[in-house]
Amino acid sequence: MTDQAPPVDEMNYERLAHEALRGVVRAALERVVADGLPGAHHFYITFKTRAPGVSVSPDILAKYPDEMTVVLQHQYDDLRVEADRFSVKLRFGGVPKTLAMPYSAVTRFYDPSVQFLLQFEAPEINEAVEEPTPPEPTPPSDDGPKVVSLDQFRKK
Repeated sequence: MTDQAPPVDEMNYERLAHEALRGVVRAALERVVADGLPGAHHFYITFKTRAPGVSVSPDILAKYPDEMTVVLQHQYDDLRVEADRFSVKLRFGGVPKTLAMPYSAVTRFYDPSVQFLLQFEAPEINEAVEEPTPPEPTPPSDDGPKVVSLDQFRKK
């Protein structure tokens, strides 16, 4: 038996591998921008809707508060691919909406035409929880019934 501690991966190879595989997602999207979707290829892209850098409309965020999957196949417009993010315009109930996200928000990329799947660890999401602001005290008045807020009696 040895008392040596296991080696520490100071290069963080796991993170480097995920970044490289996200490059595959970017390259696939770049090819679609240049040439369109070839053959039967189409993509299911799952992403964290509250990840840093994600931009979706409030109604979409309300419907998909954690994660969402979009399909790039027949009906999409204005696909833009950048070094660290991409955006696409899709229709929701006939209404066009643009979704934009960094590749780091993507948790799954799947092309069912060739059974190609990449899965990524979910990004860390630091949501600031806002404490409700206590109501301002109102000066007492002697005219009429008093309204008392029950919030002051609740345990916090």
